[in-house]
Amino acid sequence: MSTPELVTLTIDDVEVSVPKGTGLVEAAAIAGVEIPVFCYEPRLGPPVGACRMCLCEVAPGPPKPQAACTLTVAEGMTVKTAHTSEMAAESQNATLEFILVNHPLDCPVCDKGGECPLQDLTFRYGPGSTRMTFSKRTYDKPIPISPTIALDRERCILCYRCTRFSEAVSEDGQLVARNRGSQSQIATFEDRPYKAPFSGNVIELCPVGALTSTQYRFEGRPWEIQNVPTVCGLCPVGCNITATTREGKVKRILSRNHPEVDEGWLCDKGRFGFSALRAADRVTAPLRRSGGRRFGEISWTEALDELERLARAAGSRVVLALSGTETVEVAYALSRLVREGLGAHTAVLPEEASQALAAFRQPLSALRDADAIVVVGDDPVVERAPVVDLWIRAARRQGADIVTVGPSGRVHTKPGSYARVEGKIADELGDAKRVAVVWSGPGGHGGAEPAALAKALGKRVFAVYHLPATPNGAAVVDAWDAAGEGDAAQLDRIGLLIVSGDEIARDGQLRELAGRADAVVAIGAFADELRPVADLVLPATSYLERDGTMVSLEGRVQRLRRTAMPPCPDELAWIAKLAERFGVRIAPEALGVFAELSPKLFGGVSLADIGERATLRGVESRAEPAPEPRRASRAKAASGGPLRLTSYRALFSGPAVERVPELRFQRPDHVVELSPKDASVRGVENGDIVRVSSNGNSVELRARVNRRLLAGVVRAAAEHVQGLDAGVEVTKL
Repeated sequence: MSTPELVTLTIDDVEVSVPKGTGLVEAAAIAGVEIPVFCYEPRLGPPVGACRMCLCEVAPGPPKPQAACTLTVAEGMTVKTAHTSEMAAESQNATLEFILVNHPLDCPVCDKGGECPLQDLTFRYGPGSTRMTFSKRTYDKPIPISPTIALDRERCILCYRCTRFSEAVSEDGQLVARNRGSQSQIATFEDRPYKAPFSGNVIELCPVGALTSTQYRFEGRPWEIQNVPTVCGLCPVGCNITATTREGKVKRILSRNHPEVDEGWLCDKGRFGFSALRAADRVTAPLRRSGGRRFGEISWTEALDELERLARAAGSRVVLALSGTETVEVAYALSRLVREGLGAHTAVLPEEASQALAAFRQPLSALRDADAIVVVGDDPVVERAPVVDLWIRAARRQGADIVTVGPSGRVHTKPGSYARVEGKIADELGDAKRVAVVWSGPGGHGGAEPAALAKALGKRVFAVYHLPATPNGAAVVDAWDAAGEGDAAQLDRIGLLIVSGDEIARDGQLRELAGRADAVVAIGAFADELRPVADLVLPATSYLERDGTMVSLEGRVQRLRRTAMPPCPDELAWIAKLAERFGVRIAPEALGVFAELSPKLFGGVSLADIGERATLRGVESRAEPAPEPRRASRAKAASGGPLRLTSYRALFSGPAVERVPELRFQRPDHVVELSPKDASVRGVENGDIVRVSSNGNSVELRARVNRRLLAGVVRAAAEHVQGLDAGVEVTKL
């Protein structure tokens, strides 16, 4: 790598050398000089110079203040900020006075109060009093632009951070500035609700109290809260977050910028989904079926006695079903209990195990530097790993070619059929030298198929990412393997089924196993999900109530920290007590369990080594020249025959999302996608109501014609087509 060319300049009498092309605001920060900003935010793309708060005196240049955020450094440049220049100080004072002309002085009741850049910069750079005597402009407030976001227009300073995020980062285009001049206002497109998977980021971007969270409004003040660094456990990305707590309860979730993982962005599920912890049917004590459908609370001693009785009666006919939402420690402890204590070696695991991707391990941020990205799979990336979708969009904005492979991709394949398409993909890649592969299921065999595809495409593939269907599925599989040896037995009759997670009533495989089991023990958070199929229900903690570790889709080991006290004992506590009854010693806390399993899985790293900013270990450099591309004729889309249903698990779905009122509007639309050919044959147009049926079951959905969808395939969110087989008929009503 070549050494960057340096430029030397002087900022407030401090000489500093920085790489050529560095922005003046960043150069000042390197020199230890603050240049105040409102609209400036490097993650939003090129600066716009909207707020004028960064005015400085710059030489050589015109004899007037210059917006520092729009300038890059130059050799010999001399910069004077408000600290050393009377012109700059007067300009910044005037800018703040102008901003405050109509800004309400409602800091005592504003949710941004105490955390507000406008407050801070007014104290440091603004006037001590106002010269204005006229009444300030007011608007109706608050305006609910969505169930999660409230807008107070009179507080807005028109920095355009929010609209730039909507336009240039998430690319949803739903937040706009309307009117001109002094009448400019922030609004949603055509006043529709702001329905987008990343809408909540504008709350954090807003430098004033104009955009606030409806969940957090009037819930806490800065001097009453504690901020705990942890990791989101709702998808396999593992975004770094800060949980704000007050009086032992989580009140909001903020991003904690990890530039290699999430760049400070969060999806709305990760930002607003925490309120499911307060669901009305939250399990706080063990529940036992007492006859028919009736359940009653029992003590923990009674619950462990009952679980021991069921386990001893089942003998080795015990099956453990792990969901992939567990921490590595909980999965390992449960696996040891079943393997060593009960002598059983049968488990239902959320993913398949493979070490094939270790050679292609790179941070997610490497996607942005790719020349081309191959996206393989039936499921939309945003539904499986939403922040990965933002990285792909960032790469496309920088010129990367996005080659999609699947039923609606540039390379058309049938659902789940990705073998022998390397030639077609190579044809699309052309001469790209740095290629990344993103596999968005189903299938993948734990990363073996994506790795095989990467090897077939040659050494130009420098990074491969397999997007699991569960937040911690791959690590849970590794924990099961590390807990003992023995092949899984095929049981015709199950004595005891132990299920971890809340999806048992919605998972066809688990329902079938439960029907064959003598007894079912469910470990979960929501009683309404578990009571229909379980004989004994044990409460579980959430990712915000646990200590432990999770492994992201990159292979990054990250640390969870308990942010709030759970309404029940930690799983490791009762697992350790139950294990003692079977002569197995398991540590009752995450620290002890991690110390035992770390040498087996993570090379002996300690929790202290992981820290708040986990590094990605084992990264290899694979930047090599591209081979001669393989050429192949482009395959035509398949046609004819029955329609094949492919479904995906929507991001805003599942028991937790359903228990967050503010997120219900984000749930997937009741639509089914058809190709233009299939729609034409059936006389279906966009928006028509159709019946999708198979084997006597049917659902009514609204049709959406997808011009990129392969003929012979229809696609819908899994929750809308439950009970339907792969082969379906679509009929216009």
